[in-house]
Amino acid sequence: MASLTLRKIEKVYDNSIHAVKGIDLHIENNAFCVIVGPSGCGKTTLLMLLAGLEPLTGGEIFIDDKCVNKVEPKDRNVAVVFQNYTLYPHLSVYNNLAFVLKLRRVKKPEIQAKINRVAKLLDIDDLLKRKPHQLSGGQKQRIAIGKAIVKEPQVFLMDEPLSNLDISLRNRMREELKKLHADLRATIIYVTHDQIEAMTLATQIVVIKSGEIQQVGTPFEVFTKPANMFVAGFIGSPQMNFVALKVTDSTLLGVSIEIAGYTDCNLIAGIRPEDFAMSDKTGIRLEVLFVEMGGAEVIVHGQYVSPDEAFKLLLRFPTGEDILKAKEIRVRPKIEKVHLFDKNTGIRVDTQLKEKK
Repeated sequence: MASLTLRKIEKVYDNSIHAVKGIDLHIENNAFCVIVGPSGCGKTTLLMLLAGLEPLTGGEIFIDDKCVNKVEPKDRNVAVVFQNYTLYPHLSVYNNLAFVLKLRRVKKPEIQAKINRVAKLLDIDDLLKRKPHQLSGGQKQRIAIGKAIVKEPQVFLMDEPLSNLDISLRNRMREELKKLHADLRATIIYVTHDQIEAMTLATQIVVIKSGEIQQVGTPFEVFTKPANMFVAGFIGSPQMNFVALKVTDSTLLGVSIEIAGYTDCNLIAGIRPEDFAMSDKTGIRLEVLFVEMGGAEVIVHGQYVSPDEAFKLLLRFPTGEDILKAKEIRVRPKIEKVHLFDKNTGIRVDTQLKEKK
């Protein structure tokens, strides 16, 4: 397997759409790198640039220490797995897997050995004689991944490969992809708009917005220390709550606070739904608009209204009969869990927030 290095990658289309804007990125050998962002942010374009399926407007791409800008896609030693499976409908599973090996003039015994290994790895031994129309969605996706594996590439590129599957099958395929990564010790670049998928699979997450990288880090780093308000709102489900915070008021949702290093400025406080606690005295009263029942947990949609302001909050609590029937609740933020952002730039502010006792 191999590492990848991107230097000042640019992609501008003929209609002047600037899809990728000066991206610098290093992906280590054996990483499971997930590129995540909303639809239209440039993540699939970036994948196609890595594969050589789209020409660069500017910048350089290195696989290990070799610049591949002028290397044809078939010679880059990468394999792409698309969301639509790309199987040949008239060929058996065996011949779908063997197709690229036959093109390379690999000898028949070696083809047989490679396919047997892949079939065992993906648990598709009993599917080799079937045609694609005889397969389920999950089986088709396994075959598509098998087609990539038999090529023995340096890098796997995967473009939303699970998006066409139902939820339960998608969850099982995530487990299989994680195991496959460990078994192959592969370098995988994986594109998705699903932040839960990103958090589940990645050893490295790259968050993109409008063709620019917003943050690179481990799932833990991106979740616990989002670099800006976009990352904070995109990573985490349900989405983080944002509340305007005037330092001079010295309160946050009814709780007295101190902010080190700030005396007279406006900030934005970010509070995840799970970072609220029920309260008897401090905090604020919320009208319960409705409650989403999710099994062991519930998501409360609450609304705060006062003469000066009104806003809505999402909160996550353990399921209980009281919360399901409540019309009004009193809550307070867990101050030690609050994230702060500069109101003008949206960038994270790393300063100490304390509750006044």
